[in-house]
Amino acid sequence: MTAPARPVFREDHEQFRDQVRRFVEREIVPHLAAWEAAGIVPRELWRKAGANGLLCVTVPEAYGGAGGDFGHSAVLIEELARVNATAVGFTTHSEIVAPYITAYGTEEQKRRWLPAMVSGECIAVIAMSEPGVGSDLRNMRTCARRDGDDYLVSGQKTFITNGGNADLMVTATKLDPAAKELTLICVEADRPGFSKGRLLEKIGLKGQDTSELFFEEVRVPTSNRLGEENQGFRYLTHQLAWERTIIGIRAAACIESMLEQTLHYVRDRQVFGKTVFDFQNTRFKLAECKAQATMLRVFVDDCLGKAMRDELTAEVGAMCKLLGSEMQGRVLDELLQLHGGYGFMSEYAVSRAWVDARVARIYGGTSEIMKEIIARSL
Repeated sequence: MTAPARPVFREDHEQFRDQVRRFVEREIVPHLAAWEAAGIVPRELWRKAGANGLLCVTVPEAYGGAGGDFGHSAVLIEELARVNATAVGFTTHSEIVAPYITAYGTEEQKRRWLPAMVSGECIAVIAMSEPGVGSDLRNMRTCARRDGDDYLVSGQKTFITNGGNADLMVTATKLDPAAKELTLICVEADRPGFSKGRLLEKIGLKGQDTSELFFEEVRVPTSNRLGEENQGFRYLTHQLAWERTIIGIRAAACIESMLEQTLHYVRDRQVFGKTVFDFQNTRFKLAECKAQATMLRVFVDDCLGKAMRDELTAEVGAMCKLLGSEMQGRVLDELLQLHGGYGFMSEYAVSRAWVDARVARIYGGTSEIMKEIIARSL
C-alpha cells in the first residue's frame, strides 16, 4: 500500500478523490462555459452530485450523509478548484449551511432538511450580507417580530451564493432592531412574502447564481429557529475558522493547477526562435511561484490537519484565508502575464481563474478584517 502524497490525507480520502475527479471531469468540466453564460448551474447537477455522494459529506449517516470528515470536504474543494469550477456552489451548501443545521438544529430539523440537502433536492444558503452592511453583521436590519408561535421576518439580503436556486435560507435576523444580538431562522422559499431578486452580474464566478433575497412579513413558525434566540452571532463565528480555511484550501489548489498549466504553455509557446520557458525571466518567475505555492501548501495542510483534530482557532483560520487569498492574487497575476495576450482571453483557464480569485480577498471577511482578527492575538 503506497502512502498518500500528502500526510494529512488517508487512503479513503484519496479513494474519494478518484471518485470526485471522475465526476468533475464528466459532469462539470464540459459544461462550465454554458453555465457561465447562463449565470447559474442547473439543479440537475445538484441531484447528480447528491446521487454520487458528493454533497454534505460530513453529515452523519443517520441523516443520509456519508459521515465523512474535513479531509473528505477538502478533497471536493480541491478538485473543483483544480478545474476552476469554484462557481459551482456545492461548498456553501455542504460546508457552511449543513454544519449549522447539524450543530444547532433540533432532531426534527435535521431529519426534515438534511436528507434532502444530501440528495441535492433541497439547495440551502446562508443569508447574512445586507446592502450597506458588509462585514458588520451586528448592524444588519433584517428583523423577526414574534407573533404567537410564529416569527414575521422582514428585510433584504444581498450577495447570496446559490440564491437563485435556493430552497432553504438560514437567515440572520434581529428580534430587536435596536439590539446587537442575532437569531438564525430557517425560511423555506415557498413561504408567502418571500421573493428572490435578479441574479447579480459579477466580474467573476459568473456561473454561480448570486442574488438578492426579499422578506416581507414572511410568517415562519418558531420551530424553524436554529438554536436559541439571540445566539446567532456566536453560532456564526464558531463556524468561521473552517469557512475561512476553505478559502485557503481553494487558493492553494488553484495556484498549483494554474502553475502546472502555465508550465505546459511556456514550454510550447515559441517567441524569437525559442520557447518562452527558455528565457531566464520566465524560469525565475516560475521558480518564485513554485516556492510560494509549496510554502502555502505546507501551511494549508497544517490548517486542514488542525481542523480535522478540532484544533483550528479563529486566528489560524484568518491567517489561512489572508495568506491564501493574497498569494493567489499575486501568483495568478504572474502566471497570466507569462501567457502574454492569450492570458487576457477568457478561453484560457488562467484568465478565468485570475478574475474569479479576486473575490477571495473579500468574501468570508475581507483581508483587512482578517488582519484585525490576527492582531487581537498579538
